Amino acid sequence: MSKLEDNVNEILGIEKSQSEFAVSDFQQPTGVPKKIDESKTDIDNDYEYSRDSYYNLIDKGNEAIQGILDIAKEGQHPRAYEVAGQLIAQVGSTVDKLQDLQKKLKDLKELPKSANTNIKNALFVGSTNELQKMLRKESPETSAEKKKENEVIDVSPDKTDRKNKTD
Repeated sequence: MSKLEDNVNEILGIEKSQSEFAVSDFQQPTGVPKKIDESKTDIDNDYEYSRDSYYNLIDKGNEAIQGILDIAKEGQHPRAYEVAGQLIAQVGSTVDKLQDLQKKLKDLKELPKSANTNIKNALFVGSTNELQKMLRKESPETSAEKKKENEVIDVSPDKTDRKNKTD
């Protein structure tokens, strides 16, 4: 502690241990700790983190509403009631965002199941010969095999006659 704090504590009759204890009571963690579960997907981890953040915002907003309502009742000032109304609206919109988060997660999980497999306006890029082969479902390998099968083997009667005559 500084000399000033020591002097103030001495004047007020506060012991060091009491003042240190009082200061530590008011320290609050900042932000929401991010918990990452390796067994879950990124979508699930992000959902959990967003959900925790929304719950934290709603809790803090409710505390702020209660505090500003107490101030408004004591002071009876219209501005305090206006601020309370704005806080209530902001907490309400945060609750709506929490519900939207649920819907978005549901849509993300259902997307692969409900994907439409219909193809519209397909465009073929290639030559007409390639298009004809594709329509006939011929690949270059199958067309080469068909050419070999359809080759004409020249068997003339002269060759067969020669074999017969030599025997």
